[in-house]
Formats: sequence, C-alpha cells, structure tokens
Amino acid sequence: MTNPQNEQEIREGKFFAMISYVSFLCIITLMLKRDNKFALYHARQGLVLFVMEVAAFILSIIPLLGWLIGVFGYAIFLLVSIWAIIQAGLGVHCRIPVITKISEQVVI
Repeated sequence: MTNPQNEQEIREGKFFAMISYVSFLCIITLMLKRDNKFALYHARQGLVLFVMEVAAFILSIIPLLGWLIGVFGYAIFLLVSIWAIIQAGLGVHCRIPVITKISEQVVI
C-alpha cells in the first residue's frame, strides 16, 4: 500500500521532475523544489545528465573522433532523457545505470 504523503509529493513534483531532464532546466527544479524528494531525485539525475551532455559537447570539438562522440553521445542522451521524462511523468523513481550512481553522491 502506498503512502498518501508520497502520492501527494509525487503529484506536486511531477512537472518539475519531468523538466529536470530538459537540458539546464534541472537548475530550476533544484532552486524551486528542494523540499520535494521526488522532484529532487530527478533533478539530481538531470543535473548529472546535463553535465555529461556538456562534456560530450566539449569532446565533440576534437577532429574526427569528436564527431563520433557528438553524434552517438547526443543520440544516447536524447533517448535517456525521453525515457526519464516518461518515467517521471508516471511517478516512478527510475534508475539510470551510471547516472543514478553518480547523482546519489552529488551534494546539493
């Protein structure tokens, strides 16, 4: 049986959890919904994903190899973001293999 407080917290944080996976919008969630555990969980993952996207962009500047990193990196990040947005919309605490492990160590 689900806790009614958790359900309310998920309902209140769902929109912010979803936008956390859209580029830098995770910062909005981190600033406005720090008290919502559901939104904060997704915002941390969104922040790690955003930092990885920036790293892929920087690496994409490298001739030849950078092009491959850019194309495949952006495709993977796009797919992961879409999947995570859907999961957040469903009210699920999704675990993204590498990203979740890193996000759990982020201190905010």
